[in-house]
Amino acid sequence: MIGAFKKIWDFAGSEQKNIKSSIVLALLNSVFYALQFAAVYVVLRSLTSGDTSKINALYALGIMVVSIAGRIILNTYSQLQRVHAGYFMVANKRISIGNKLRSVPMGYFNKNNLGQMTAITTTTLTDVENTAPVVLVTVLGGFINSVVFALSVLLFDWRIGIIVFIGMAAFLWTTSLQEKHSRKGAPERQRAQEMLVEKILEAVQGISVIKSFRLTERSESAADSAIEESCKKNLFIEKQMTPYQIFQQIVLNLFAVIIMIATAALYLNGSMELSNAMMMFVAAFMVFEQMKSAGISIATLRIAESSIDKANETDNVPVMDEGGRDIIPANFDIAFENVDFSYGERKILDRVSFDIKQKTTTAIVGPSGSGKTTMCSLIARFWDVKGGKVTIGGNDVRDFTLDSLMKNISMVFQNVYLFSDTVENNIKFGCPNATHEQVVEAAKKACCHDFIMQLPDGYNTVLEEGGASLSGGERQRLSIARAILKDAPIIILDEATANVDPENEDRLQSAIEALMEDKTIIMIAHRLKTVRRADQILVLDGGHIVQRGTHSELAKQDGIYSRFISQREQAENWHITGQTT
Repeated sequence: MIGAFKKIWDFAGSEQKNIKSSIVLALLNSVFYALQFAAVYVVLRSLTSGDTSKINALYALGIMVVSIAGRIILNTYSQLQRVHAGYFMVANKRISIGNKLRSVPMGYFNKNNLGQMTAITTTTLTDVENTAPVVLVTVLGGFINSVVFALSVLLFDWRIGIIVFIGMAAFLWTTSLQEKHSRKGAPERQRAQEMLVEKILEAVQGISVIKSFRLTERSESAADSAIEESCKKNLFIEKQMTPYQIFQQIVLNLFAVIIMIATAALYLNGSMELSNAMMMFVAAFMVFEQMKSAGISIATLRIAESSIDKANETDNVPVMDEGGRDIIPANFDIAFENVDFSYGERKILDRVSFDIKQKTTTAIVGPSGSGKTTMCSLIARFWDVKGGKVTIGGNDVRDFTLDSLMKNISMVFQNVYLFSDTVENNIKFGCPNATHEQVVEAAKKACCHDFIMQLPDGYNTVLEEGGASLSGGERQRLSIARAILKDAPIIILDEATANVDPENEDRLQSAIEALMEDKTIIMIAHRLKTVRRADQILVLDGGHIVQRGTHSELAKQDGIYSRFISQREQAENWHITGQTT
């Protein structure tokens, strides 16, 4: 139990002061709670001595009022401190996780890790918020209250005081048994919660695929199984803890009975006064009351500890920003030097070498799975190379901090993600200090100003998460506006015109050309008109560069690129013919 308390204390971090304040207030609360004992003694002493004057009644009433008022005030402030600590210790951890995720390799974000990370930042940390500070303060406060009360009993009669302390020791013994048997259930419950979040997340994200392939029953079955498993593990913990909680109550009630029997025996043999005997009978009902509350809270201690352990696993997530420096490169030449890269055991790039001079355009073509997107991702350091190095201005990209590296790169992806925020803030994402006029200018260059003005609130329209309320082409143009506004010296275009409707393609192509002016450009493209203007073309196949040169040079060679030209020309000349009857 001490180890669990230490974990909560360490996890609290800067909120330790609020937890400490809450514990101190709980200590003071125990003193006010003990005053009730004194008030009852005043009444009993008056009754047994025959002194029923008003002054004794008022004295007892005054003590009781002070006790109740003090407890109300102290409990209120203690709870506020406890809630503050729970909320902010978890908020700080979520911020810490968010900051760390900015520096982890993109390969970490596979499906399982996404579900696990979502579970940690939602249900797991919510468990910590709701249980950790409550358990720590309630249990410690309960024990402090019980010890103070036991000491009060000891002052009245040392023999009954010893029985009280033996009862407390017996309670701690039952608690240790409970702790040992709860170690297995809490981690299993944690895993079930993670699986539940993962399956629900999977069902929500894949709802369009599920409906289109009529997999609703299969999806519901997976989600239902996860819900059932989570329910089963939660019930298992409840069933596991209930016998021990009952045992704790039996132990405390048994010792309360023993206190009353011992008190009666001591009174009958003449070794205890009547007023003290009556007080001990009252104490039998009061002395263990706070300890009972602590026992109920202890049942959730293992859940809090397991949740903290799971949240702290994020501290071991590999990061790529260690040892980086803020570098301003002398130029924006890009070089691959014998680069190797693999996804697990699958080799993607094999000793790839090439140079890209600054302010030139390089197009990358090749069959699906040849490594085109991976190559661009290595420039932006979404992953780290397995061998060789990638340099910008002669500096290894691993020597940059991620912030100083990405300051020099704008990326336009085929699959665009927009945040649940205003249109303007989505465009300003890479340049948060831009003015409204600069945002509008970038939007006009990206051919999206007109459709933005048709939205309900124009640039202040709040988009749905992921930009679901916009078409693919509209999302693509907003992404290009984002890149235009950022104005980074290196531009990476991954099929930037793939989702653009034909009537806007020419205007968007002009906007992209304006974006590309005086920039180092790397583009992945399958459209012939996009590729043919490049200063150099790299043809990838099987993890190797099999051809390189300009459009005119590669067009004369027999190989992948000439076949690429032939296929694209056939596709562009293809049309539907129909006949009437």
